[in-house]
Amino acid sequence: MIPFFTVLHVIICFVLIGIVLLQPGKGADLAGAFGGQGSQTAFGPRGTANLLTKVTTWTAILFAITSVSLTVLIARRGNGHSVLHGLQSAPSQTSSAPATPHK
Repeated sequence: MIPFFTVLHVIICFVLIGIVLLQPGKGADLAGAFGGQGSQTAFGPRGTANLLTKVTTWTAILFAITSVSLTVLIARRGNGHSVLHGLQSAPSQTSSAPATPHK
């Protein structure tokens, strides 16, 4: 189940990146980038923004759901693996005298 959610999560990540990059800036569109005066888009000037906004919202919701699902599934597995697993702590120095350099 974890590999399925991982693959789904990565696909959603790339889709979300692509959709965010496709969105026009405030008051700008592709025609404006090439010096065009009018906005001649396939969905109309406002239709594209609304469609991309809705798709972005739903993709972000799916991203959050897959993130939480992966976290819960990995926590339930109970392997106890952590980023810091196996890292040894530094020994504590008990002497209050400063270290002297060796000659």
